[in-house]
Amino acid sequence: MARYNHRKHLERQRRMNQSRGGGFMSPRKRAWIGFTAVVLLFLISLGFALPQAWQAVGLPGLSQGGFRLGLDLQGGTHLVYEADMSQIPSAERDEALEGVRDVIERRVNAFGVSEPVVQTIQSGSTHRVVVELAGVLDVTEAINQIGETPILEFKEPGSDADALSDSQRVELDAKQAAERAVVDEALAQARRTGSFPEGANPEMLSNVSPTHPIYGPFISVIVNDGIRPGQFFTEENGEGGVSLVRYDSTRQDEQWLVSHIMICFEGKIGCAGEDAIPAIEANIRAEQALDGLTPENFAERVLQYSTDPTAPENQGDLSWVQPGVLPPALEISIRELPVSGISAGVVESGFGYHIFYKRDQKPITTYELSRARYPLTLASDLAPSTAGWVNTSLSGKQLKRAGVEFDQTGAGQPYVSITFDSEGDKLFGDLTARLIRQPIGIFLDGELISAPIVQQAIYGGQAQITGNFTVDEAKVLAQRLNAGALPVPIELLSQQTVGPTLGANSLSRSMNAGLIGFLLVALFMMLYYRLPGILSVATLALYGVLNLAAYKLFGVTMTLAGIAGFILSVGMAVDANVLIFERLKEELRAGRDLPRAIEQGFERAWTSIRDGNVTTLIATAILFFFGASFIKGFAVTLTIGVLLSMFSAIIVTRTLLRLVSLWGMFKSSWLYGVRKNSQEI
Repeated sequence: MARYNHRKHLERQRRMNQSRGGGFMSPRKRAWIGFTAVVLLFLISLGFALPQAWQAVGLPGLSQGGFRLGLDLQGGTHLVYEADMSQIPSAERDEALEGVRDVIERRVNAFGVSEPVVQTIQSGSTHRVVVELAGVLDVTEAINQIGETPILEFKEPGSDADALSDSQRVELDAKQAAERAVVDEALAQARRTGSFPEGANPEMLSNVSPTHPIYGPFISVIVNDGIRPGQFFTEENGEGGVSLVRYDSTRQDEQWLVSHIMICFEGKIGCAGEDAIPAIEANIRAEQALDGLTPENFAERVLQYSTDPTAPENQGDLSWVQPGVLPPALEISIRELPVSGISAGVVESGFGYHIFYKRDQKPITTYELSRARYPLTLASDLAPSTAGWVNTSLSGKQLKRAGVEFDQTGAGQPYVSITFDSEGDKLFGDLTARLIRQPIGIFLDGELISAPIVQQAIYGGQAQITGNFTVDEAKVLAQRLNAGALPVPIELLSQQTVGPTLGANSLSRSMNAGLIGFLLVALFMMLYYRLPGILSVATLALYGVLNLAAYKLFGVTMTLAGIAGFILSVGMAVDANVLIFERLKEELRAGRDLPRAIEQGFERAWTSIRDGNVTTLIATAILFFFGASFIKGFAVTLTIGVLLSMFSAIIVTRTLLRLVSLWGMFKSSWLYGVRKNSQEI
């Protein structure tokens, strides 16, 4: 066989490229560029995949944290619930069970539980829901996180027959008479001295308007009774007691007719589920909404960009906004706008980013007040909280969204604002129209938490739940209301905690199994395929690092099933290399020189590699979309492994073989497992 002349081959290739009028890159230069790219890819991926303490990548925008571990590796809580389907028709039970699963998923996601697993199991007449919460080792905490959906009800005053017993009424009247006597004495003392009695602990109420949902009744007394600045009076405004109020002063201010675009993002109040986008994405979205924004296209941009659930119905209309209602940062932004003006930039609040359009403004008189609260014994303190109240058609079923807001008139007390759907809007409007100057009872889990006096019919689908909440309590209530009601009752059947030690043992054994398997495969490849086998081991090392980096980059939750998928994908990556090396040996036996044998070997092996991996990807897609949750972890890691195995085999292995083919010391046929007459190929 004629000796291969590499120099003549290069000269021939150079002339062919020149004849085509193209540039020319020598095989040596191309091989070194490819090798450099592979080394850089390995170093970057290694830095990203290493434990956090070892990392030195520092790439902006990439997470530098650890891997996400599932329940079986990290430890956590395993709960099993049974759904009571006794009141559900047989044809609707499957849908009801899926509804239970969806509600529980939304609830645990809202509380920040990492990668919860919620599955449904149906066996005969039993319907169960299995919940796995990785990293939550306190069973009581886990049960509380799932909790029960708060039952929100709106009731109107009932008849005397529904109220207290005779003895309870006598007791209530006696207690209230004594408490009112204390208030009357405080009022008399305040009028004599011109100041609040000692120990009254008054609070300032600023910018109170006549239509304020809580303090509006105070203004009605001032106007109707002719109260002058500096004078005191008492009033009951549905907060469960009597307020001793001093009218301090008035001020002329403005109210504004405003529309807005609101974009919520992760970490903001009331932002959960698909609306909880990263802050940087929300900022980009806000900038896109601002680009070319005019009064004429504002409503269109609201529908396109706003995450406010009421946007499709009201096109972002906030109606007339009065001073002291919105958070200070938002109010200042609106004040500074001229009529028909639009925010020049985004304004951030506890709810997300806002863009305002001031459509109009008009003067309004607001009041500066001081008040001290004196509690009264209520009927609910002596009898069941439902006594004296009648159910209405309005409940949490008509709730569209709940969020936390803060009273801006002085105390900064948090409350839960609720928005109704179209049906709830009508029901609430009709209810308030029917109960003007009467209380409306707001019940949560059967307990009366607020009974505000209705001053006027309220349409627009907005209401407030006040109840002396802390910020955390208000936030939890809003999150649970947003999570929705369970379609059927559920009962906890079993609870189990997987300790972190057991998870660590599972992880250690899995890693040891993977390492032993890798070493055995590497030994076989080096002994059987010699030089290509050594190169394949280097390729597999890069392949493993790329997988680990991908798991971090895409936030893959690692489970035992996922590790099994990764180990299986290593075997498939080896299969691809085996196909390539066998084709390479066939080309060398056919008498082709090494560079051409490498190219031909890869071309002939590619179709088999492609077809085999495509069939595997089809199987993983079926497992992912139709399999149980633990099977999905297997499908995800196997899919990532298959895609990266094709890259490592076709790109990386070829690059390394091209590089070694440049040196004569690597041209011995023995190094490739081929017996030829000539020892150099």
